[in-house]
Amino acid sequence: MISLKQSSKLYTTFLMLLLCCLTQPALAQKKKAAAANEREVWLQYMDKVARPVMFNLAADQLKEKMPVALSEKIDNKASREKVAYLEAFGRVMSGIGPWLNLEGGSKEEVALRNQYRQWALKAVANAVNPAAKDYMEWNGGQPLVDASFLALGLIKCPWLWENLDSKVQDQVITAFKTTRNTVPVYSNWILFSGMIEAFFANYGIEYDAVRVEYGIREFSEHWYVGDGMYSDGMNFALDYYNSYVIQPYMATILEVAAKQNNRYERYAPKFDKISKRYAEIQERYINTDGSFPVIGRSIAYRGGAFHHLADISMRKQLPESLTPGQVRSALTAVNKKTLDAPSSFTKDGWLNIGLYGYQPDAADFYITTGSLYLCATIFLPLGLPQSDPFWSAPAAPWTAVKAWTGQDFPADHALH
Repeated sequence: MISLKQSSKLYTTFLMLLLCCLTQPALAQKKKAAAANEREVWLQYMDKVARPVMFNLAADQLKEKMPVALSEKIDNKASREKVAYLEAFGRVMSGIGPWLNLEGGSKEEVALRNQYRQWALKAVANAVNPAAKDYMEWNGGQPLVDASFLALGLIKCPWLWENLDSKVQDQVITAFKTTRNTVPVYSNWILFSGMIEAFFANYGIEYDAVRVEYGIREFSEHWYVGDGMYSDGMNFALDYYNSYVIQPYMATILEVAAKQNNRYERYAPKFDKISKRYAEIQERYINTDGSFPVIGRSIAYRGGAFHHLADISMRKQLPESLTPGQVRSALTAVNKKTLDAPSSFTKDGWLNIGLYGYQPDAADFYITTGSLYLCATIFLPLGLPQSDPFWSAPAAPWTAVKAWTGQDFPADHALH
């Protein structure tokens, strides 16, 4: 016979089990809803950054509407003003390309994507049409840089390339071939030339294999300096160029080249180790509040400093030491820190020069309003569906949060 005390314990246990059964699905739904909400926040940031550029270029009025602020130290005012529009467009496309290529999602996200797809089709057409008001500058040094960002975006978005009118495709090819007139600086610039040729190769267009070879060979054989980082040319600089350009560009060019032949097959495993190590370093750069070390040139690119971490996340190639949830949480913090800062945008919604708000002295001699849109590359993981662990995993503390709240965290070790 069960005593009153035993009966009470059994009843309590039963209630706890029942409560657990009832609350577990609710907790799971709550976590799922929180993750979905975080994606919505990212989409809002992306839309805030990209909309002025894409909407106005689609309407053939980007040159009319976009203010062109210049660094007070600008080296060639007339030339920089002309190319600022291609800077903005190419850099936005390099960040939103994977998302434009994605299918599905909530009805709100699908509607937003469809709108951006229509804008993108018209934007590309206006950018390469000599008769359009927004026809862009394709000849010269800086145009090579930003044509390559557009090429990167088109590689990441086959949907866009395949849905362009054949006449527009021909005009894109003509514009990209114009960049061959420019001899790149002996630095990360050789990857800009390589990316243009990778675009041609990716879509079955005759390409210059030597320009691809040049970029890969110099970085793989001469410019790796150790612990997951390459020098930017002959000299190493402690900045974010491994992320702004070098490693994301190398990853895409190697990926395209692998479809053509096995020429770089032997280097792929080494690059994989290098890129994973640099992802670990990047994750540890992000402070508890989403700030990060203010080092090196081009700091006004804001979240573009984490182009590499966003790119390797989008490729689903994060190292085992980093979980998708912690990386998403860290990058969310970066977005909030850099884009929610007072005066980050003008009253009309264009980016202001700065890292945290409006800070014109942070601009290097080549910085214009258009340059700032490299921050769009942080949105690359939006190219992953909501069901992917990057979005579906619960939010998690990143290394700095663990370290500075007394939680245990793994020690850091160099790559040898």
